[in-house]
Amino acid sequence: MAKALPHPFDKQKVVAENRRARFDYFVEDRYEAGIQLTGTEVKSLRHGEGSIAESYAAVEGEEVWLINSHIPEYSHGNRQNHEPKRPRKLLLKNREISKLQGAVARQGLTLVPLSIYFNGSGRAKVELALARGKQMHDKRETIKQRDWKREQQRLLRSNG
Repeated sequence: MAKALPHPFDKQKVVAENRRARFDYFVEDRYEAGIQLTGTEVKSLRHGEGSIAESYAAVEGEEVWLINSHIPEYSHGNRQNHEPKRPRKLLLKNREISKLQGAVARQGLTLVPLSIYFNGSGRAKVELALARGKQMHDKRETIKQRDWKREQQRLLRSNG
């Protein structure tokens, strides 16, 4: 019997994670996308710098763009250094792009980046999620569930 993998993507080194995304959205489908970076951006990411907390992805025509992600300038870069908040092109197959475009247009879903990481072969990847926004009562329910799980763990530890 084959073991179920805990995560479908080969994440060797996670650089940036959008932890708030799981609180603000119901994550439906996940996609792995390559990201088109300059040399100094890759070096910054390898140093563990970068943030996708306020970022989102947008489908424009036949392309998908990562908007508002922050990769700081490389400290040893020269005048050829990159702009920290520039839009970055995401690399997906045409079939995946059309699927994402349809979901965003018809179902009102949002493309949210969950993490930026390096895979086993050293390539920078973005984990994208098709997500549905949570309303306030959904967020309160999430908080209740989280608090209850924390309380359960506390009780198990104390009662052994």
